This record gives sequence, C-alpha cells and structure tokens, in this order.
Amino acid sequence: MGNLKRLFVCSGCGRPSSQWAGRCSACGEWGTVSEHPVGRGPVGRRGADASAAPVLSLAPDGQEGRIGTGLPGVDRVLGGGLVPGSVVLLAGAPGIGKSTLLLQLASRLSGAGHPCLLASGEETRGQVAERAARLGVGEAALGFVPGRDLEQVVATAQSERPAVLVVDSIQTIRTSALDGLPGGPSQVRACADALVGLAKEWGVTVLLVGHVTKDGDLAGPRTLEHVVDVVLSFEADRGAGLRILAGGKNRYGPEGEVAWLEMRAGGLAEVQPSSRIGDGEAEPGCAPALAMAGRRGLAVDVQALVVPTAGPPRRQVSGLDPRRFNILAAVTGRAMNMDLARAELYGAAAGGLRLDDPGVDLAVAVALASAGKGWLVRPGLGLVGEVSLTGALRPVGGMEQRLSAAVAAGLEEVMIPRGSHRPKVSTSLALREAPHLREALSSGLARD
Repeated sequence: MGNLKRLFVCSGCGRPSSQWAGRCSACGEWGTVSEHPVGRGPVGRRGADASAAPVLSLAPDGQEGRIGTGLPGVDRVLGGGLVPGSVVLLAGAPGIGKSTLLLQLASRLSGAGHPCLLASGEETRGQVAERAARLGVGEAALGFVPGRDLEQVVATAQSERPAVLVVDSIQTIRTSALDGLPGGPSQVRACADALVGLAKEWGVTVLLVGHVTKDGDLAGPRTLEHVVDVVLSFEADRGAGLRILAGGKNRYGPEGEVAWLEMRAGGLAEVQPSSRIGDGEAEPGCAPALAMAGRRGLAVDVQALVVPTAGPPRRQVSGLDPRRFNILAAVTGRAMNMDLARAELYGAAAGGLRLDDPGVDLAVAVALASAGKGWLVRPGLGLVGEVSLTGALRPVGGMEQRLSAAVAAGLEEVMIPRGSHRPKVSTSLALREAPHLREALSSGLARD
C-alpha cells in the first residue's frame, strides 16, 4: 500500500476519503468534508526513528486489585469492582440519574482513599457543588475541572494522577485537533481514543457518561462501545423511582448482571426488589414467577388482565416481552379452550421490573389462564419453565438460584418442567413436575 499523502474526513459521519468533496457520499451532508492530518511514514515500513516494542510476558505481576465503589450492587455488576486502568461507559436516558450515580461513587471512592477527578462539560463547578451538598456527599474531597476541552482534561489528569477520572460526558468534550461540534462521530472517536490511551498508559480508571438516542441506542459511533472495557446501561420505567443498572460488555467480569437502585431525596440507594413481592392479597391473574437477573434468582409477581370486548382488542404489557406475551396468550388459549383472541390482554411485572427470561413463560401463561377463568393460583406456589409453541414445558437453567429465591420469598412449592435439575436447596420446598402446560394449569389453579 502506498503512502497516503492527504486524508479527508467527514465531520458528520467520520467517513474517510482520499479526496475532497462538497458532499459526503456516506451521510449526504454538505460542507462537512475537511482535510485531516496524517502521518508521513509509509504504512508497514520502519521509519528512521522507529523502534521495535519490547516483548512482555503474560505471567502475573502482582498488579493492584479491584477498587470497591462502596455499593455492593454496582461492584457485582462490574465483576467485583473497578479495574485500575480500565474505561467504563455508563449510558442512559436524560434525567435518569447518571451524573448523580457517578457523583456518589466518586465521593465514596475519595472517602476510601482513592482520589477522584470530575470533569464536567454539562455543569459548572458551582452547579456540581450545589448538587453534591444536596445529596450530602463529601464534595470537598473531589477535584473538579471543566470538561469541554480534551487537552486540558488530559493534562490535568496527568498532573494530578487521580485514581478515577469521571468525564461527564463524552458527547460534550472536544479536541481542538479536529473540526466539528462536540458529539460528532469524529470528535467522539478521537476523544474516546485519547481517554483510553490515558487510562492504559497512566493507570487511571476512566468513567465516561454516554447519551442515548430516542430509540434507546448509545449515541455516537459504534467504535465507542468497542474501545471501552465495560458498558453499563442505566434504565428506568417512566414515572417509576426504581432504576436498573445492567452490565453489557465486560472484559473483566460476567455480562448480564443487574443491580436495582431507587432515587430518593438523598440520591440513589440500592434496594432489593424481592421485598416488594407478594404484599397484596391473592387475586385472579397474579402468579409468582422465579426469574433470573444476571446470576441472581428473583421471585416476582407476574400479573395479567383479560377483558372481553366487542371491538378491536388491545394488548399492552409492561416489563414483559410483547411478542412473547402474544405467543403465550395463543398457547394458553388453546390449552384452556379460551377465546383470548377476542379479548383485551394486559400483562405486567410487579415492581417496575423488566423480565427477559424464558423461565417466566409458565408464570405468564398461568396468570393469563387465572385472569381469564377467574381462578386463583394455588397459595404458596412458584412457577418456573419455558413454554414451547406446542405447550410442552422445557427446563431452564439457574434452578439453584431460582429455588433459593423461592425459599426467601416464603413459597412452599414450585412447579417445574419434567426433567429439570433438582438442586438441594431446602427440604421444606416441594417440587411439582409437569410435562405440559395443560397439566401445569390443571394442578396450579385453585378452581372454585
């Protein structure tokens, strides 16, 4: 490959090209293509001042252990705490509490002897100090630097050498080496690359705040998710105080871990959703499900409502997969000989939780049948199992965690698919097997 003399980059989408054009051929924007400086050395050949990198051993060298954040749930999602020199991206919708969470974490880390530097491009020092005082965190132990200029932030971090650098946010910081507004693909890519280099070279743990689009996807180029080490998503149901911190990509720990936080007057506090389960009296359409959230078992009420209607039926769910809910409604209607196709169907997971686990299929089907027939679910019965299109029940994983959650919730027996793994959790917990949804509905519902 020959030496590239000139490089032109679109500031809108980041597409490179070898010649200038008035309109970008990738995104169609006008006037966004400008020249970008490139190195002069030919690719694949050693320059006069180049030197070979030393070959290092992969043997353990006794590096510093993980840094605890002070919140057990956050540490669990991270895989045991923050890894020194790693880059963590926290993404969430506007106003959900990303800045509040990171301010609380930075305060706890500073109090534990890990100096933190907060670079904010969205708030001034006075605004951050006011919010810290309102939350009652130790703002005096935190360092602050304006976070809109990349070179200034990197130079300050290299001078102060904090253990943790918080950048709020990656969409508001920019580098003077490139044209374009902050948040553009080229700016986000360049700033993220510089911050990753800072973390790896200086051993500083970098926490980045990321914005999301209206569709819930991470804003900016896809390369942002590739260059960071950990991607965390911060979600909440509209109007609910419960926040869900979920782990996505994680190079240093398991994926899919979940922590529940509640927004209170003093900031975010970790909660256990299981304490909200089963508080009300038993009613038709309510079935206890034993779900998995990461590697943890969780007992949660699944609710259903069936309303006959003469007009076009509506179907609406909250916290459940809508497509899966419709499939289970069809399978349940055939198994119970009910015409659910002409009824309005509503489904929800109690407590504002989101359940994306095939093990809750049986609970959803039982809740639909209970609501349609007006029969109660047997008292003290928990439900686990995946339901196929034929109505057959399939075993699911994580039975030990699910049954432990059933014992903690005070359940007496659990309906499981035939052939499921039977771990020894509690001798007082009875396990009832069912091969098909018909048998599960027949024995799981208390008919009047």
